[in-house]
Amino acid sequence: MSTPIRRFLIAALFTLVLAPAAQAADKLVIAATPVPHAEILEFVKPILAKEGVALEVKVFTDYVQPAVQTNEKRVDGNYYLHQPFLDELKKKQKNDIQVAVAKVHVEPFAAYSSKHKSLAELPAGATVALPNDPSNSGRALLLLAKQGLITLKGADNISATTKDIVANPKKLKFRELEAATLPRILNQVDLALINTNYAIAAKLNPLKDSLFIEDARSPYANLLVARTDNVDSPAIKKLAAALTSPEVKQFIADKYQGAVVPAF
Repeated sequence: MSTPIRRFLIAALFTLVLAPAAQAADKLVIAATPVPHAEILEFVKPILAKEGVALEVKVFTDYVQPAVQTNEKRVDGNYYLHQPFLDELKKKQKNDIQVAVAKVHVEPFAAYSSKHKSLAELPAGATVALPNDPSNSGRALLLLAKQGLITLKGADNISATTKDIVANPKKLKFRELEAATLPRILNQVDLALINTNYAIAAKLNPLKDSLFIEDARSPYANLLVARTDNVDSPAIKKLAAALTSPEVKQFIADKYQGAVVPAF
């Protein structure tokens, strides 16, 4: 075998050996609820792919499993909760290894009714449905208090419960239910305080269909959350940069029309 041919074969073999390594990408598995979190993550997939990160979105319809699977290291992180919710989880979960990486968006929390067209129509003794997770329950009660429907002990207490209600002039009755079920029982109650992700999934427009809604100063920005052992990884940093990019800001504005607001 001549020297040029031998050199050509060695170079070709060397290229074949290196090719898979050159094409390999960092894999990142992120847990999320369907709307808008998973939709936003799907939007950034091509952006990350160009930077060598293969993003897998693991979708859940509840507020428990994404955090549990992050703690158990079955996923690399999650995107669905806000800081008060994360703080509440840290109190409850013994093996909490989660840390906020970036604020991505705010979903203004709102109140809906299929029985009444305005807050003025809400009758005495009305039944009001609230999310049953502590942080969102407190958030709902604060919103009710801002409308003058109730008075709370501690006007800014994000951990408020129904036990903190010190005045209830309309004698409202409260039902605390899993957040995901609230759109489905809307016709069974007078008023329901619904997280925007579940409202959008149920074809409710927070700006058009709600009786009242949080303003833009809401502190409940939804977070990209990672684990303490991977928070500084290049893949997580690339995802955080993508989620807070001008492209994502424009995508949120175009797709959600104010029902979801960028937090960056």
